[in-house]
Amino acid sequence: MINFDNAATTFPKPESVSEALSDAVRRYGGNAGRGGHSLTVSTTRKVFDTRQAAADLFGAKLENTVFTFNCTHSLNLAIQGIMSGGGHIIISGIEHNSAARPVYAMAKKKRCTFSIAEAADTDEQTAENFKKLIRRDTKAVVCTIAGNVTGRIMPYKKIAALCKEKNICFIADGAQACGILDIKMSDGINILCTSGHKGLYGPAGTGILISDCKYYIDPLMQGGTGSSAFNLKHPDFLPDSLESGTLNTVGIIALKKGIDFVNKKTISAIYKHEDSLCRRFIKGLEGTDTAIYRKEGLSYVPVVSFNINGVQPEQAAEMLNKHGFCLRAGLHCAPLAHYSLGTEDGTVRFSPSVFNNSSQVDKLVKTIKNIW
Repeated sequence: MINFDNAATTFPKPESVSEALSDAVRRYGGNAGRGGHSLTVSTTRKVFDTRQAAADLFGAKLENTVFTFNCTHSLNLAIQGIMSGGGHIIISGIEHNSAARPVYAMAKKKRCTFSIAEAADTDEQTAENFKKLIRRDTKAVVCTIAGNVTGRIMPYKKIAALCKEKNICFIADGAQACGILDIKMSDGINILCTSGHKGLYGPAGTGILISDCKYYIDPLMQGGTGSSAFNLKHPDFLPDSLESGTLNTVGIIALKKGIDFVNKKTISAIYKHEDSLCRRFIKGLEGTDTAIYRKEGLSYVPVVSFNINGVQPEQAAEMLNKHGFCLRAGLHCAPLAHYSLGTEDGTVRFSPSVFNNSSQVDKLVKTIKNIW
């Protein structure tokens, strides 16, 4: 099978990640931060190494880098933690359900109110749409850096600057951007949420939340942290306040090798390679009865949503699967984005990784032309 569904999770993983997983299971079985014996100390050091690597990658402070189980976990911590005292929050019109659903759930319980800023045909108008929705009680803005349906890169730096001007917390979803774009906390991000298993090439069950600590995140969970154990009051400092319970040490240790892989390849080279595959795919479909969901004047990460006219997305993906290709079809857990696109039945999504090549893309294009 040829995997073109890397926006969901990158596969295959670098061999170094697989080796690190095996090594961690066999050698690093201590509970990080719990105890002073040699097994725990060696495991804690390995977790520390990954935390440092993640902090360095995003230009963050080590102590403000929190490990989670996925980007959804990170976004829930950020959104519910920032909005715990109520107020108004703005999300974009292309948000993934990992951001939209916690906001909606809080609003249903009357714990906050929310507005949706539509993604316009220009970055300037999109930023203006956010600005128009700001109210006196607006506490946070949540915006994906790059959408998971079309790959559109949002004007996140403009939105970050707007939030800074208005003293509003900017929460950025980096799931489709981290490892593909050179994202830094200095871009104006207050809280960055991302996954470890996508562009960072780590294993499933790993995520990251990074804060600049300008805004306090009220913890959703309380429990053992390995610190301040004598006190029933939960720690109020990072990363401990958001890392209750045993960490996924095996996954975190392997994530370090994924980050190392990205650093060695370089983010710019990864983007260039994957973007060239997307452009090759789009060009290959020229003259066919397909719709490509990209607009002139906008920027995209290496993701392409398309539909074959007269064919349901799920049917197209099922047929391509029978011919040896993995592509995801449907709403991609982002109904707001599809509502904006006018694709209520969804799309087929093509998303290559650094391990794909041009001959695989040509084979896919040829298959599509032969079938339809």
